[in-house]
Amino acid sequence: MHSTATHPLLNQIRFGTSGVRDRVENLSPEVCFALANAFVRTCAGSACNKVVLGHDLRPSSLAMTQACAAALTRLDISVDFVGVLPTPAVAWHARQQRCPAMVITGSHIPFDRNGIKFYDADGEISKAQEQAILDALLWPKQPVMLQPLPDVNPLALQAYVQRYTAFFRPGLLSGKRVGFYEHSSAGRDVLTSVLNALGAQVLSLGRSSTFVPVDTEAVSSQDAALGCAWAAEHRLDALISTDGDADRPLIADEFGHWLRGDVVGVITARHLCVHTVVTPVSSNTMTEACAAFGQVVRTRIGSPYVVAAMQSALAQHSSHAATDSVAGFEANGGFLLMSDLSNVQGSVLQALPTRDALLPILAVLAEADRLQCPVSALQHTLPHRFTASVRLQEYPRELSMALLDDLRKEPQAWLQRCLGQEQPTVQQDNTDGVRMTLKNGDIVHLRPSGNAPELRCYAEADAEEKAVALANQVLAYVQSLLCYT
Repeated sequence: MHSTATHPLLNQIRFGTSGVRDRVENLSPEVCFALANAFVRTCAGSACNKVVLGHDLRPSSLAMTQACAAALTRLDISVDFVGVLPTPAVAWHARQQRCPAMVITGSHIPFDRNGIKFYDADGEISKAQEQAILDALLWPKQPVMLQPLPDVNPLALQAYVQRYTAFFRPGLLSGKRVGFYEHSSAGRDVLTSVLNALGAQVLSLGRSSTFVPVDTEAVSSQDAALGCAWAAEHRLDALISTDGDADRPLIADEFGHWLRGDVVGVITARHLCVHTVVTPVSSNTMTEACAAFGQVVRTRIGSPYVVAAMQSALAQHSSHAATDSVAGFEANGGFLLMSDLSNVQGSVLQALPTRDALLPILAVLAEADRLQCPVSALQHTLPHRFTASVRLQEYPRELSMALLDDLRKEPQAWLQRCLGQEQPTVQQDNTDGVRMTLKNGDIVHLRPSGNAPELRCYAEADAEEKAVALANQVLAYVQSLLCYT
């Protein structure tokens, strides 16, 4: 059925922080076929007879989905096609069905790139499973012929809507005007359905027929301006959006100011009364400083690392009572729920240990309702620590790695050249990239993106303007180094 010969396109496949990522021209039908085939053979289990398949709205996703479906059909695996849905909705449906899933999406990266996310019957695959897929790749003997996909199974959408409308109080959002920057989000219809069901008046904003790469961790100046303009024009109580596959949220207050994802994560975990929070090293230190959680665990950046640490934390608890609940969030705002949670009405929100945009959106709005305050006031209930993040695009990974090597060897000298003054570090964390806590309490963190040729810089300080200035200063210095390479 398959050749064991290697092929240049297979040799260059890499997993990022969540799933395979590459340029569209490299994700040919044969490559997608090989990835789907290797996934089923290594991760799906011998009893697998069905795989859930969904995709986002970027222009290359449909053909990639068809190629994956062709591989499943060749293996006599039934395709449960759920169409365009948020990644967490696909994962939730697959979890309920106890079967694997694949989502064709490049998340927030530009439209000329794409990717595939993989789930086994329990949830996101591990780093070990990613390597197993790479080791099992086989190039198909014949060219892959794309065929029409099966009819869309509507049960996945219905189950995702029911998950939230059954847990959050009916009428929770009555009287609230919520703007939805829809762009090309895979969740633009389903999220509107949930918000409407909870009583909100939802205004559709910025809906696009072309793909828009919205990055929730590094909000563009254009999206920042749009938020403020829409809030002023429409007199909103809140403004929401997501990335391309709707597993990362964007939430703005009544003034249109976008909340950072780690701020959203802290508010969400606190509202849900989570005991143990798992979050990457890039998240704001207010997570510990707010003293709302019994335990905070830090990991490398990427949902597989967060999931692994959540699993470990849950296993350490002697019981699975509400007081032992475990959840995680990333600096991009995606929230992962490892434990089942109950509310005061006795409704249960079952675990969904993959990034989700809808849960934090609803939790933030519910927290504002609980405290009877506007969304802008929620940040005032947290410690005054602010993070700014900027990125240098089209910056080859080999340059990033060389830069980090220099930084690890001589951090004090590097910082002095960068900042123009002596700022000795009191703590250096090499968990993921290089994260340095300075004597004055500021933090500088540099790391290469796991999804694209980008260098990301995070800066944390006790004032927002200071964090922004610090991040821009560091990135400007890095850019200046390019003149000498």
